[in-house]
Amino acid sequence: MQDRGNGIDLVTPDLPKAELFNNAQAAVDRLVELYTGAADFLCTRFREAMETGHPGCRYRAFYPEIRITTTTFAKVDSRLSFGHVASPGTHAATITRPDLFRHYLEQQIELLTQNHKVQVQIGVSDTPMPVHFAVAGDQGITVPQDGAADFTLRDVFDVPDLSTTNDDIVNGTFLPKPDGTEPLANFTAQRVDYSLARLAHYTATDPEHFQNHVLFTNYQFYVSEFEAYARAQLADPASGYTAFVSTDNTVITKPDEPLPAVLKMPQMPTYHLKRAHGQGITLVNIGVGPSNAKTATDHIAVLRPHAWIMVGHCAGLRNSQSLGDFVLAHAYLREDRVLDDDLPVWVPIPALAEIQIALESAVAKETEMDGYDLKRVMRTGTVASVDNRNWELRDHTGPVQRLSQSRAIALDMESATIAANGFRFRVPYGTLLCVSDKPLHGELKLPGMASDFYKTQVARHLMIGIRAMETLREMPLERIHSRKLRAFDETAFL
Repeated sequence: MQDRGNGIDLVTPDLPKAELFNNAQAAVDRLVELYTGAADFLCTRFREAMETGHPGCRYRAFYPEIRITTTTFAKVDSRLSFGHVASPGTHAATITRPDLFRHYLEQQIELLTQNHKVQVQIGVSDTPMPVHFAVAGDQGITVPQDGAADFTLRDVFDVPDLSTTNDDIVNGTFLPKPDGTEPLANFTAQRVDYSLARLAHYTATDPEHFQNHVLFTNYQFYVSEFEAYARAQLADPASGYTAFVSTDNTVITKPDEPLPAVLKMPQMPTYHLKRAHGQGITLVNIGVGPSNAKTATDHIAVLRPHAWIMVGHCAGLRNSQSLGDFVLAHAYLREDRVLDDDLPVWVPIPALAEIQIALESAVAKETEMDGYDLKRVMRTGTVASVDNRNWELRDHTGPVQRLSQSRAIALDMESATIAANGFRFRVPYGTLLCVSDKPLHGELKLPGMASDFYKTQVARHLMIGIRAMETLREMPLERIHSRKLRAFDETAFL
């Protein structure tokens, strides 16, 4: 299709017009058709332009869109926190990679049509698809840096636009379009595409490998334990796990398959124990610091996981704690500062009962302790997260006073960030830490300080996180995605 504007032809792909659907599978089929048509058009035109130079026109393709219009204030099942719009009107969401999100999209569309008894409209949006994102799935195409091609890229193709690549919806600062259209999902298509590209860069694994249950850690040696567990599950035909994915998208499906040595580790090594429909477990070594924790969760959030849990190390703040003890966070003291602009520190980050129960039950099962005896190896309380790894080297009179006033029992650099971003992105979250040092009581994290008991806790700690995730996997979505994480005027999609 060609339009003429600003003295230059605008060439767009010929794609089906908007159509109403009441069948979720058919609706997603159309989304795939529209997305594939747009992406293929841009890939083809990009190759041509790189070979022949400026084409003398502008190429543009658009993301597909889901749109729903309701006219009644009638309430749906109030127990659900998702699957329905908050008020009558028109709600829309641009969509990318419907092939990747098929199961999720079918699930959300089916809820909409059932709850509101209306059809969804599938068509082409008015949001241009940046050529960088369109060609991302084609390994044979690389977008050159600005000035490297024989023509100015943005004169011919659309490039990423920050006005549609932001967190306005999840942060509650989104303004409806002039026609009154409200958002249907938490993220725009460009925001999702941006994060999909960042995930591949930071983790060295493709987004399609990520599972719905994500464990975060801040130490590499948890990885060997995760691999050992994965191989044991692959050896058991009844486990339900189908593959283990390592760095550079190396996939094994048998327990004795070798994994090649990695020449260059990514910033956040990530490993996936896969199961049908993404119901397996992903382990991300985010490294140390709140900035890393924010970066990882900012991007994983677009995949709409069902839960993420931090299973890292911490400083124990009570003399009654021992190295290797567990800490189950039920509150967070946020001194990490990385989310203050998006989520003010006065916003409470509540503990989620479903996650807490799953973690406590997993600790009890793994340690074979219960009730009052469980207090020998685990404490529940406030976890403080700071942005200064060497806080002990400064005058710590003030910090220690705040820690005492908050009743904190442990300190790290990531947990509060992960929990706060879970709250912000409506992703169920939790924290189970392992005490690795006690700086206020002379037990610093130095070579040789770890006791034999502490060393045995690594495998046990990871298994607790895995057990908790397996419990959560069996939980109905409407229970795990509770109303505690939803605002007054929420999007319909999870």
